[in-house]
Amino acid sequence: MSTSSAGRPEGGQLDVSAALAEVAEVTERHAERADESAQFPVEALAALRRTGLLGLLVPTAHGGLGGTVRDLVAAAQTLGRSDMSVGMIFAMHCQQTEAVIRYGSERLRKELLPGIAAGEIYLASVTTEAGKGGHLLSAEAQLAAAGADLAIDRFAPIVTGGLHADGFLITMRSPHAETTNEVSLVYAHRDALDISGSGDWQPMGMRASHSVALRLTGGVPAHHVVGEHGEFHRIAAEIFGPLAHLGWSAAWLGTAAGALSRVLRLLRSPDGRARFDLTSELLLTRLARARQRLDTVHALLQQTLRTVESGQDLSAAARQLQLNSLKITASEQCFAAVDDLIAAVGLRHGYLKDSPTRLERALRDLRSAALNYSNDRLLLADGRLALRDQGVSFA
Repeated sequence: MSTSSAGRPEGGQLDVSAALAEVAEVTERHAERADESAQFPVEALAALRRTGLLGLLVPTAHGGLGGTVRDLVAAAQTLGRSDMSVGMIFAMHCQQTEAVIRYGSERLRKELLPGIAAGEIYLASVTTEAGKGGHLLSAEAQLAAAGADLAIDRFAPIVTGGLHADGFLITMRSPHAETTNEVSLVYAHRDALDISGSGDWQPMGMRASHSVALRLTGGVPAHHVVGEHGEFHRIAAEIFGPLAHLGWSAAWLGTAAGALSRVLRLLRSPDGRARFDLTSELLLTRLARARQRLDTVHALLQQTLRTVESGQDLSAAARQLQLNSLKITASEQCFAAVDDLIAAVGLRHGYLKDSPTRLERALRDLRSAALNYSNDRLLLADGRLALRDQGVSFA
């Protein structure tokens, strides 16, 4: 059960500051070990369960906190300051939760949402597939009808936190699909599956995300389909894409902002004042450039959030371009800002792992951002979208 006393001021943002502070403190305490050993942040997940934050988006009628996408963005940014892996894990769980809230059947919502709200169910996403990478709108493995149930046999090369998840949202071809684009989304609880891990997880960064390969086999009731069979593209356009780009960008921004804050505290400390020339034009210029990059990402994040909150059709070219621009810009500029900071403070505090600035880890983690649903893929899509928007309108 939640130990936080969350509330929402009249017309304001949900106050989960105490819960976030508790999770951040736990995350900070264990982040170095989780990174060093490439282990999933089990202590941070336990804190997310305990504080009720896993149920941030779950409506209060189902026991959740009744938060909004704006609350998700703020929380992911806060958690990203402590550990980008934790921020990303949390944002992706919330993305999955929102899909169930908005597209799950009434029966599935009643079965699943109270458990999420109580911290009993952490959701993982199974969308990657050998040969197609993370492309959302196609699938090779096919659901099979087995009486009143659906049979699952699915291999995914990357499942963030999969070995620790209590449930999974899985994309597969619909039972009677004739093309790879007829994709369904189905929920499976851990107890309904045989789960086997494949391979080790030794990445450059994002080491605590523990995104190993999994094979999932088992069966689920027919009402565990989220949305209509073959209509996952609607969920992708309305929830998966927008919440991924908002949540990821918030976590990346939090990581880069945390890095800048630690550098500034170092520079203003007595030891920093003795070590660094705070009147150096080169130092000041690099600090200014890093801050400019983060202000740019923050502005685009807030504008894109307002677009999503507006309820307008997100499939319009200008809005798709804005969503994609957020992801591309945040992934590039947050990484570049940390790179600026490494150049600003030099080898001892920029490059070595034992520096209190933690710039080395932030740079490794943020290098993954451009690869996480590849910027190259998004730029190709944006080129096609740009051709459709001859008037160059803006969201």
